[in-house]
Amino acid sequence: MKLQDFEGAIHAYDQAIADEEYKHDGAVQANLGNSYAALYNYDDAIKHFELALADAAYETPYKAYSGMGKAYLKLGKTAEAGSAFRSAALDEANPNPAQALLNLGICFMALGRPADAVASYESALQFRMNAHTKNKIYANLGQAYVASGQMQQAVDAFEQALADKTYFLNDAASVDYQRAIGAVSQGTAVIEPVTVGSGSAPQNDLSGLDVSGDGVPVPADNEEEGVNPYFYSETYNVQDNYASSDDRFFNATDEELERWSKGVAKEDRKRRNVGLKVGIVLIVILLLAAAAGVFAYSQGYGYPTQETVVKTLFADPEVAAGTSFNKDLSDERIAALIDPVVKDGDVTIEGVERSMNQSVVYAKANTEEGGDVEYKITLSRDLIGWKIANIELYFPSQSK
Repeated sequence: MKLQDFEGAIHAYDQAIADEEYKHDGAVQANLGNSYAALYNYDDAIKHFELALADAAYETPYKAYSGMGKAYLKLGKTAEAGSAFRSAALDEANPNPAQALLNLGICFMALGRPADAVASYESALQFRMNAHTKNKIYANLGQAYVASGQMQQAVDAFEQALADKTYFLNDAASVDYQRAIGAVSQGTAVIEPVTVGSGSAPQNDLSGLDVSGDGVPVPADNEEEGVNPYFYSETYNVQDNYASSDDRFFNATDEELERWSKGVAKEDRKRRNVGLKVGIVLIVILLLAAAAGVFAYSQGYGYPTQETVVKTLFADPEVAAGTSFNKDLSDERIAALIDPVVKDGDVTIEGVERSMNQSVVYAKANTEEGGDVEYKITLSRDLIGWKIANIELYFPSQSK
């Protein structure tokens, strides 16, 4: 699995299943499900997840339910995915029920049931989790409130998501946030709910969400999942409710405007000064440059860029060990991080997730044997540049 030889993994797991002396069929079946999912064979993946759940001795059924939910989403079976995520959330062995509830809320939204999505997101917030996941849940909760017509509650949820200034709303959430602000500013806290999703009735009844509301503290989980798969099909036109306070200008007659224009021109000729104008232009340019720099910094840009740091790492991991890693990491930790790194002077950057203080780069390196190895490299801000904070192998089965 770590070498991404999923067919070889399936062969090995099949041999384990055939061994009558081996008594952990549930775990092996779940691994088989993940292997088939990595090969985009979601139907067979679901079959093996079901076999894992059929094993009464299987101690972590939430893993199979979570994998099954993701596979169902890939097949477009949102109702079945929701049922699987709900079961994962209800599993007492699950150390991170908030993630399952987040995915359940996404399914509810796709099914056009925002009120149930609200209940799912609010239940998720009762558990302890890392800040990014909590911000994402608040953002999704804001969208669910908008779809339910609860505009004041939507504004409150969006502001919670943005409170620590580390999370950025996606395009759909930004539109909903502005729509909610516009409604509240006009004194409308509740409006007619918005229809989302396909509008067709779900195949399975997902009502009766009975996850405990008080929650149990659990360790924070740094895994980031739950990409929002739905979008609004309609375009919201946010009205500009901010009128100029100078009503006299808008009510002026043509004669008044002409006199005003002539008076301004006359005064301008008296005060015209070339040196002053040049100075003003320079100041404006400097301010614009500073503003652009601040904006680029807040959006995760810097020098050297995240891509440059990662390419330096794969070009020569030993050299990068002394120059490209976070200064807080020990030599032993750095050595452990670069141990699985394949040297590749032409590494492929698969994607970059940027934020102001932390970014994630997905890279694919070619081995000497001709295989591919994918990595997830986490970088932290170092003045205007970036340093490597963590390196881990990345598998397609981890993403939705």
